[in-house]
Formats: sequence, structure tokens, C-alpha cells
Amino acid sequence: MVLEMVMESLFAVVDVFFVARLGSAAVATVGLTESMLTLVFSIALGLSLSTTAMVARRIGEKDREGAAVAAVQSIAIGLAVAVAVGIAGVWFAPHLLGLMGASDQIVATGSRYTAIVFGSNWAVMLLFLNNAIFRGAGDASIAMRVLWLSNLINLVLDPCLIFGLGPFPELGVTGAAVATSTGRGIGVLYQFYILFRGNGRIQIRARHLRLNAGVMMTLIRVSLTGILQFLIAHASWIGLARMVASFGDAAVAGYTIAIRIIIFAIMPSWGLSNAAATLVGQCLGAKKPERAERAVWVTAFYNMLFLGAEGVVFIVFAEPIVRLFTSSTDTVQVAVQCLRLISYGNIAYAWGMVMVQAFNGAGDTVTPTIINVFCYWMWQLPLAYALAVAWSMGPSGVFLAIPIAEATMAVVAIVLFRRGDWKKKHI
Repeated sequence: MVLEMVMESLFAVVDVFFVARLGSAAVATVGLTESMLTLVFSIALGLSLSTTAMVARRIGEKDREGAAVAAVQSIAIGLAVAVAVGIAGVWFAPHLLGLMGASDQIVATGSRYTAIVFGSNWAVMLLFLNNAIFRGAGDASIAMRVLWLSNLINLVLDPCLIFGLGPFPELGVTGAAVATSTGRGIGVLYQFYILFRGNGRIQIRARHLRLNAGVMMTLIRVSLTGILQFLIAHASWIGLARMVASFGDAAVAGYTIAIRIIIFAIMPSWGLSNAAATLVGQCLGAKKPERAERAVWVTAFYNMLFLGAEGVVFIVFAEPIVRLFTSSTDTVQVAVQCLRLISYGNIAYAWGMVMVQAFNGAGDTVTPTIINVFCYWMWQLPLAYALAVAWSMGPSGVFLAIPIAEATMAVVAIVLFRRGDWKKKHI
């Protein structure tokens, strides 16, 4: 799962690495579009949570037929949502960039990139959902291999389509969207091959290809709070990006580069967190709640060691790391400041993300949703505005609000986890 999450984050890092050669406006296009795409990620992640929890619970109960039925219902829901989002995203791409505070130059040159990214959101959705099925079944190595394949294709196509190498057309920033979408799409095809023809712990057969209203409604019910949970979190990131955009293209470019570096580096921790969620689901299904709790504490401790060490590296070597992506003085200054300030909160991130995923693994998506409302909307966004605008700290005020809010979340999540109500959740 750690390697799987590293591969998922590699998409954004590779895109920014090559796109940065086109200038700040191109990087800002990627950053603003990815910020909006987090809404799609919210839906995919929310549905993935309920999918992993239900599949893990069925596997823990030795009910592989039930796990396959749940998988089919999840895929059907994901496809329906992806089609609706894709149509809206393609149609309103220029307007969406404008709403995010993009300059006229970015709207003119980046609208095609945004349209392609949203139009191919089905690949993002299914990549998340199918890997959630594999994780719930305990086949995390399959999810890892899928993302290795997708990233290899993206890594090869990115420079070819962006700069027009060999027989490929020079598409600029649009080429990054085509390359990433192609890599993810091929990854989805490979997932379906494994689900229908493979020999993993979960297999989908023709008899499973039907809608089951009861299972689907359970998935939707659990997913809604999960989706809301991530929508709240990701909407706050859109708000932060919008605040940063008010300080110019260089600020957005610096913020984009720093966030991509952080996301890439923090993804192994999400792999650990997802492992904890799977263990919680399977242990509860096997009627072993004490084992589930111990798995969470052990995972959180190792996560703290990993992210703590990583934070020290980013604080000390922020500038040389950022200069691997850009040499623009203004962009480097913003990115270094962002990377350092956010890294001060690494210890808090380590505990908070594991605790939240433990709730999700138990099927309790309501508790993390309430935590997110308080920590992000009622605390992080007002604090960021106050620091950046009211106290005239500029972009650094936005960056500083992030570790403060995450530290608050970690404390709240630990307190609620120790109460143990999650052990009684049934799905």
C-alpha cells in the first residue's frame, strides 16, 4: 500500500517536473486544475472508503461472493458519477479556471488541459475504486502493480507530448493531460482484466454483473458521509489555492510545486493509513476489536517516525529540492517557504491521518466528517484568511494555517479514537 500511494502521487510530480519547463503560467494551470479535480478525488475517495470497508468486512467473514457483489455496485456508482462530472467539466472548463482566479493568459492556454483532465475523470474514478476493491480483499500488491504500469506510461508520454519528441506532436501543457489520462486509462483496463480473469482473492464473474439495490444503498449511505468528509477537506484546499492565487502567478506556481513535493513524499504515510483501515475492517469482521485497535496504534507510531524524519529533510534541504523543478527566483522563494512551514506539522499529520482512516475502516465515516468540518472549514480557512490578509502575512499566512489546523485535527481524532465507539459500527 505504501508503494501504491507513492505511485499515485507520482502522476502529479512527473507532470509538474516537465510542465515547469514551460513557465509559471503552465505550472499554475496544472495547480489550479488539480485543485478543482480534488472534488472528483473527494467522490472517488469517499466511495473507496465504503468499498474497502465493505469488501474487507465480507472477506473477514469468508464471504467472497458478497465481496464481489459489493465491488460491482461500487463500480456502477463510480461510472455514473464520472459521466456527469465529465460532461460538466468539459463544457465549463474556461469558466472554472476563471472562478479559481486564473489570469487571462492561463484561461486562454490552459482551458484544453482542464477540459481533458475533467473529461477523463472516469479513469481517475475507476482507478481509485478498483484499487479500493483490491485493498479491501488484501490484494494490495495488485493495486501497486497497476499504478506502476500507469506511471511508466505517463513518464514516457509526458515529455514526448509536451515537447513534441520524435513522431509525437508538441502539445505543451495539454500534452501532460493527454499523457496522464492515457496512463490511467490503460491502468483501468489492466484492473478489469485482473478482476474478471485473474486469480486474486476477489473475482468478478458474469453472475455478479447485476445491480443489487440493498448493497448499493448501503454503499451510497456509507459513501455519502465519506464523500462529504473529503469534499470538506478538499474544498478547504480549493479555498487555500484561491487565496494564494490572489498573490499572483508566481505564488500559485510556488505553492503548486511545494504541494506536489509534499503529496509525493507523504503518500507512503497514506499507504500505512490505508493498511490500518483494511486491518480494522478485517479484524472487526473476524470479531477481534482489540487486535484492530492495536494495529492502529502500531501503525501510527511507525508513521510518526517516518514523517518526522521526512519533515527534518524538507526543512533543511527545502531550496535544493525545489530547484529540481524550477529556477525562477520568485517561484523558488514561495515554494521553499511553503515546503518548510507545512513540514513543521509532519508529526501531527502522522497521527491524524492514521486515526481518521481507522474510523473509515470501521465504516464510521461520520466521525471524520465532523472532525473535518471543525478543523478545516471552521478553523483552517478563517485562520488562513486572517493570517494572509488581515495580518498582511501574504502567502506565508496561508501556509502557516495548514500545520496549525492539522495539529488540531490530530488531537481531536486521538481523543475520539480512544473512546472506542467505532468498535460497535456495523455495515
